[in-house]
Amino acid sequence: MVQFHVLTLFPDIFQSPFAHGVVGRACENGLIKISLHDIRAYANDRHRTVDDYAFGGGPGMLMKPGPIFDGVMDLKQSDNLSKDVPVVLLTPQGRTLTQHIVEDLAVQDDIVLICGRYEGVDSRVHQHLATDEISVGDYVLSGGELPAMVLIEAVARLVPGVLGSIESSQDDSFSKGLLQEPQYTRPSEYKGWTVPKILLSGNHAEILKWRRRESIRRTLEKRPDLLENAELSAEEDILLDHLKSQES
Repeated sequence: MVQFHVLTLFPDIFQSPFAHGVVGRACENGLIKISLHDIRAYANDRHRTVDDYAFGGGPGMLMKPGPIFDGVMDLKQSDNLSKDVPVVLLTPQGRTLTQHIVEDLAVQDDIVLICGRYEGVDSRVHQHLATDEISVGDYVLSGGELPAMVLIEAVARLVPGVLGSIESSQDDSFSKGLLQEPQYTRPSEYKGWTVPKILLSGNHAEILKWRRRESIRRTLEKRPDLLENAELSAEEDILLDHLKSQES
């Protein structure tokens, strides 16, 4: 089981998205656990102040370090977390979330997630508390809650038993460094558009070859940058060169 310990100013945001679908079933079956913790509970003044103006001026407010540090320390003690538990700050300044990062996180027993808000968090959280900083893309959101949900869903899919079959996650886009091949279901013809005949042939060996070939083709068309690190056979390298020559 993987347990996510989420520090946020808005714990209620997480209730509805995780009450349904894959993550909801995983929680019900005890395969993952999501613990929500209100950062305001760790503020040490009667107004539960969690933000303040930035030194040196500038727009907006910054989240104070104290409530965040105290929250993480409390979690480590009360939940008996390992001293090496990942403490992930969701921030646009972090490394971009990839399937490889998700795979690394999926083997952890516990993951602490810190959701920033306002103009961000005091830099001492970045420097002295977070063990990792993760972004979901080169854009800015109002807080780290949505990125945290994305990370939780992605990691949960790789926890054994969460999906109906292990192949479901192994065949996902990015899991093998390539985009997933085109997929089809019934009917075999719709508005004159037909399913590739090879998929109806019953020849599983040829179907596997077709899927791999089309996965390479789709990756070249949509995300050629992924091919720089993709593990291709000598035959597939020849195929890739042929596909590139067709584009030029």
